[in-house]
Amino acid sequence: MVEYGNGVGTVTGVANGAGGGGGGSMDVGAAASQFVNDATHTISTLPPEALVAIVIAVFLGLIVLRKAF
Repeated sequence: MVEYGNGVGTVTGVANGAGGGGGGSMDVGAAASQFVNDATHTISTLPPEALVAIVIAVFLGLIVLRKAF
């Protein structure tokens, strides 16, 4: 059945050959785009105090990494 384009879907019994039993197809580009969109939304809704805390944490993390290596 591979010759007819139904190899994975027919063999596994899952629609579009998707794993995990969800029945939908996996689209890596859409997943990456959704990840960026969700991260942007999360950052944009944080209060200023949380943003300052994140910047300080990243800065301190870079200092720790610099001393570790």
